[in-house]
Amino acid sequence: MSSDTTGHTLDVQAIRSCFPALKAGTARFDAPGGTQTPQPVIDAISDALTRPLANRGTLTEAARNAEAIVAGARSAMADLLGSEADRVVFGRSATQLVYDLARTLAKGWGPGDEVVVSRLDHDSNIRPWTQAAEAVGATVRWADFDPATGELDAGHIEDVLSPRTRLVAVTAASNLIGTCPDIPAVASLVHRAGALLHVDAVHYASHATVDLAALGADTLVCSPYKFLGPHLGVLTGRRELLHSLHPDKLLPSSDAVPERFELGTLPYELLAGTTAAVDFLAGLTAGSGSRRERLGHAFTALASHEDRLRGRIEEGLSAMGGVTVYSRAARRTPTTLFTLEGTDPGDVSRRLAERGVDAPAGSFYALEASHRLGLGEGGGVRVGLAPYTCDEDVDRLLNALTP
Repeated sequence: MSSDTTGHTLDVQAIRSCFPALKAGTARFDAPGGTQTPQPVIDAISDALTRPLANRGTLTEAARNAEAIVAGARSAMADLLGSEADRVVFGRSATQLVYDLARTLAKGWGPGDEVVVSRLDHDSNIRPWTQAAEAVGATVRWADFDPATGELDAGHIEDVLSPRTRLVAVTAASNLIGTCPDIPAVASLVHRAGALLHVDAVHYASHATVDLAALGADTLVCSPYKFLGPHLGVLTGRRELLHSLHPDKLLPSSDAVPERFELGTLPYELLAGTTAAVDFLAGLTAGSGSRRERLGHAFTALASHEDRLRGRIEEGLSAMGGVTVYSRAARRTPTTLFTLEGTDPGDVSRRLAERGVDAPAGSFYALEASHRLGLGEGGGVRVGLAPYTCDEDVDRLLNALTP
């Protein structure tokens, strides 16, 4: 059992019993790349596919089923992100949604305009923006982070802002080293400069309560498969901004928001699974209240559980010779990147896999950050936690790393 200061308890063994994949016996530390799927999510996907289903509408049972699934998923994600259902957009992936958003916003950019990206970010929050800017002749400016501490301070963003800045793209949590920048402070600076702020919450939303307004984000993306759901992407944003944007779309398709941003038929079964994932997260701890309130309690308990396990891991790594840990920021997710002196990270990952521990190695699409840390494309070994990670998993990891 893990408990936070409010008394909400996380029953990890009960949680683990809901994940069929864990029966394989592997200690899984690969959650930052995608979590395992609980049975209620699997059941929701199956149920959606086995009931009558058709294009959305009200005339037939099949059409009404589709309509209800979409409405349910929008409501669930609004609760998770502190947004509203009519501001929730679904897409194939967060990467696809950011590319679409970047191309749409770039219609209003030109020579002399500037776009700011961060070296801490996953490439999906860098390349769509730099490519869109370059296509219209806008200038790209880079915000650095401190490789010694892993910190990206608001000052790093302020250093590259100007009256010509149109947009700043930054992560709420690094998928490589876990750093959580002070996004509200960044938002204040960005808005003072008259620019928009886009936040990548793909890694952050797995470990913390997201509040769009409190963060100060104009747009934000996440991916349900990072927090126990199926593979798709979600975007939300300020209502006025979404209504002001006009993405390329098919002539007969709806021009209503959020539908104008969704290309083609939505994956209804995945949306059903997304709702189930949010409900599963809200039920991680016992209690009453709205789904949004229960999610808040659950994430508080989850943070307590994951921070304790992260502490055990980092303490164990520090006791080993030749280990360098790159996850050093004061505020970070339970994500630890490390290397072993004289050993290729891929070889470490393979050795762990042979011992039933899944801790992958690489730069994990955070190429700029990996290079800034001096690790290159090879990166390091990444250990990430999830609600189902337990003390026994940590024991297996540390034992497997011991020569």
